Amino acid sequence: MSSHPWEIYDALLDGLPGDVVVRAAGRGPRWSHVLNSAGGLGSAWTMDVQSRPALVEGPLESRPLRDVAALVKSWNLAEASIGQAAINSWYSREETAAANGFEPTGEGITWRQVFDPYREMIVGKKVAVIGHFPFAEAALATAGEYICLERNLQPGDWPDSACEYVLPECDVVFISSSSFVNKTAPRLIELSRHAHTVLVGPSTPLNPVLFDAGVDTIT
Repeated sequence: MSSHPWEIYDALLDGLPGDVVVRAAGRGPRWSHVLNSAGGLGSAWTMDVQSRPALVEGPLESRPLRDVAALVKSWNLAEASIGQAAINSWYSREETAAANGFEPTGEGITWRQVFDPYREMIVGKKVAVIGHFPFAEAALATAGEYICLERNLQPGDWPDSACEYVLPECDVVFISSSSFVNKTAPRLIELSRHAHTVLVGPSTPLNPVLFDAGVDTIT
């Protein structure tokens, strides 16, 4: 895949159907959601940043899904949150996900188990987690070095600007897919190209085109 950062977004948008519309869209304090006419519900982390003007005014209901999903390219990040949720509303459909080769993790799996499958892989390795997951450090305790990169810093976190220096040296990198909303995802994936790279979180678009971009695991 080309290194142009928009190419990942364009590939995700190109895979959306032209005959599906938005039934409902909402932006909450933590999560944005979009329901489409094919019965798909998508989520994305809400980034309530509205320093730039919105691209679309008025209700989003009954608009083509492709048009609402294209808002992911907005630099009004609150609007981009809705765009990412619209993308995910298609790819998170059970039928679409299955057709793209994704499998359910099973009943009873919660956020606290999301890092558990990697316990053996990360033993003694240099591991970075982009985004502050409160349960990640304990789950990844066997790592040789654990680095949490975060924009809203908590004690022990590394500032996200350190990613340019740290990620190329890591063995395993977990990327919060909220990074698709603020447009850092393409660069984070590129910086992690020598690591085993995992996309995590409800903002994740379940589309295998991301493997072409250099992602190893989509969850």
